[in-house]
Amino acid sequence: MQIASDIAFTPSVKAEQSKRGSRLQYERMERTRGWPSTVTPDLTAFIADARSFYLATASADGQPYIQHRGGPAGFLKILDDKRLAFADYVGNRQYITIGNLAENPKAYIFIMDYVHQRRVKLWGTAKVIEGDDELLSKLSDPTYRARPERVIVFTIEAWDQNCPQHIPRMLPFDEVAGAIGRLQTRIADLETENARLRNDSKAQ
Repeated sequence: MQIASDIAFTPSVKAEQSKRGSRLQYERMERTRGWPSTVTPDLTAFIADARSFYLATASADGQPYIQHRGGPAGFLKILDDKRLAFADYVGNRQYITIGNLAENPKAYIFIMDYVHQRRVKLWGTAKVIEGDDELLSKLSDPTYRARPERVIVFTIEAWDQNCPQHIPRMLPFDEVAGAIGRLQTRIADLETENARLRNDSKAQ
């Protein structure tokens, strides 16, 4: 019987796990919790906070390609318990991703949360949808600076959230800039107050 993690743990991968001593660990995982294959509340919350992710595709002959996708928090949206979707905005017009998907629907999404040192990996298939103005409008953010061209829908076959080891902790620039701005304003206020108190003291 095929299980969700078999999409990543191919016979060749399992052979390497056995050779290197980790196969029993993953067999226990497969027998107990396993990998989910549908959207859960935890995944919903994780995706809602995501400002970027990496989308991997491959050509028909297996040449891999990874593309970064970014946008406002929540730009990657959940359509139902199996499908995610996002608006594909105008970019560098290389069209490698959509060209790959035209001949090979297999795809992979990798989402990093650098703030909380978490990552989610999703295996599945993806397809490009052109000309669906209603869906494109639903997935687009009218305040975002780029123009949407099409929709990419990703169907989940399996996903996993694994350990935070080696993930560097980084904060979003706008949040850091805002915090620094508030500190600078507070420092300026305190310096002004300090100068006033010094002048009052001299006047006495």
